[in-house]
Amino acid sequence: MTTQTARGLPVEETDEERVIRHLTQHPDFFEQQTPLLARLRLPHARGSSSISLIERQVEVLREQRQTTDRKLAEFVSVARANDQLSDRIHRFTRRLMRATDKVHVVTALEASLREDFDSFHATLILTEVEPAMAQAAGERFLRQVSLDDPQLKSFENLFGVAKPRCGQVRDSQRAFLFGSDASEIGSVALVPLSAGANPIGLLALGSAERERFHPGMSTEFLQRMGELIADALTHR
Repeated sequence: MTTQTARGLPVEETDEERVIRHLTQHPDFFEQQTPLLARLRLPHARGSSSISLIERQVEVLREQRQTTDRKLAEFVSVARANDQLSDRIHRFTRRLMRATDKVHVVTALEASLREDFDSFHATLILTEVEPAMAQAAGERFLRQVSLDDPQLKSFENLFGVAKPRCGQVRDSQRAFLFGSDASEIGSVALVPLSAGANPIGLLALGSAERERFHPGMSTEFLQRMGELIADALTHR
C-alpha cells in the first residue's frame, strides 16, 4: 500500500489501485512486456478452465459487440414501428381532411380505426350527435351522452388533465364504454376530445391483450389523434 497526496492531504492507495493507475497511464505496458503477457492466465467466464489475457480480451470484445448488435436491432425495430405509425397517422389525417361534414368525419374515423389501426373495439362518445351521424355510424361505435351523465362524469379526471390515458379502468367504466364486449377487453386507451376548454366527448380503444395499452406507453400519437378528431367535428 502506498500513500499519495490529494489536495494537500495524504490518501492511502492500495496495490490494486496502483496497478490500475499504472496500466491506465501506460497503455503500451504489455507491448513492452510480451513474455509477461504470455504468462498471464485468467479464469474462463463460463467454466473452470483458464485462458490467456488476450483470449479474455477477445471474449470481452465479442460480448460487447453482441450487446451493441442487440441495441442496434432494438433501435431499428423502434424506428420501423415509428415509420409505420407515422404512415397510419398520415392516412388517418387524410381521411378526416376529405370528410365534407360530420357524418363523413365519423364514418372516416370508424373506418380508419378498423382498417389502419386494427382497432375492432372502439367507441366514440359525444355530447352532441346529429341523427344522420348516429344512423351512419351505428350505435355500436357512436353514442350520445350528456355531460351531466353520471357514467360520463366518472371520467372527469381524464377531461381535467386533458391527456390520453392507457391501462386499466373500473369494471363499471369498461361496461359503459364497450357494452356486451366489456368482458373481452384487457386494456384500454382513453382519448379526451375537447373544443378549447370544453369537453365534447371521448374516444375509447379497447384490446383483448392486457399489455396492449399500458400506463408506461407513449400517448403522443393518441394526443394528436384526439386533436384531429376534435377539430374535424367542431369545424364542419
